[in-house]
Amino acid sequence: MSNAKSWILETRPQFLILSFILAFLGTALAWYKGDVTIWHALLAGIGLVLAHASVNVLNDYFDFRSGIDKATKRTPFSGGSGILPTQLLTPRQVLLLGITCFVLAVPVGIYFSIIKGWQLLPLLFLATFLIILYSPFILKRPWPEWAAGIGMGGLPILGMYFVQTGAYTWEAVIACIPSTLLVHNLLLLNEFPDIEADKIAKRRTLPIALGRKPSTIIYIIVNMAVYVWIIAWVAAGVMPIWSLLTLLSLPLCIKAINGAIHNEEPDKLIPGMAANVINILFLQLLLGIAYVIAHF
Repeated sequence: MSNAKSWILETRPQFLILSFILAFLGTALAWYKGDVTIWHALLAGIGLVLAHASVNVLNDYFDFRSGIDKATKRTPFSGGSGILPTQLLTPRQVLLLGITCFVLAVPVGIYFSIIKGWQLLPLLFLATFLIILYSPFILKRPWPEWAAGIGMGGLPILGMYFVQTGAYTWEAVIACIPSTLLVHNLLLLNEFPDIEADKIAKRRTLPIALGRKPSTIIYIIVNMAVYVWIIAWVAAGVMPIWSLLTLLSLPLCIKAINGAIHNEEPDKLIPGMAANVINILFLQLLLGIAYVIAHF
């Protein structure tokens, strides 16, 4: 018997926090460059959260259909919502929820394409492609983590920026790269506990395609690249000096790296995964705050 709580939990609301922070960061970046319309930010933010929820729900649906859920070892950060294996919702209900979230997000994108310009359409088409094909197709291609990084990291910031300014700028592209890298690594570290289960569905995640050690090295390099990127563009005068606030997240980053290095030891990997999630949210929140402060 399904209830409201099951429907909500199926969207994995704890991970939707990322969309709220991305909406804030994209809006803060636009405010740094000029004025913003608050209700546009709220509407676009709702569309972003709906799109993210759609990704979460559809991924759960395809995981269950592929048999992964029967083999995976769930953690607080990986292994799906657990709603389908425990039969709190039926596969049909979950599929309907995922499609509904996506359909509700579409009018938001159409509206901003009309009032802000057709240039938003390529971004929306790419986002749609990533949402629909991520679980059934992209995950079976090598290095699928980049799709998540772009779709749930870079594109949301560019989209939130565009709905305020009606344009894309190099400053906005530069500002969205850290988010792209961070979300890439969010997926990557969470994939280590799912290696054996993901093999059932013939997925080609980095830990499967390259192995644990090379994937750990990539994880470390990408994490460090985030800080190098920010420092370099601050030095170049493109990102505001306040962006160095993001260095406050380094202790969390180091803890996450330690978890990645010991990815075969659950007592170290799980705390590392927790630090990874908090670091990703905290760093992007700090970057958004940096642009707000720099506006004044």
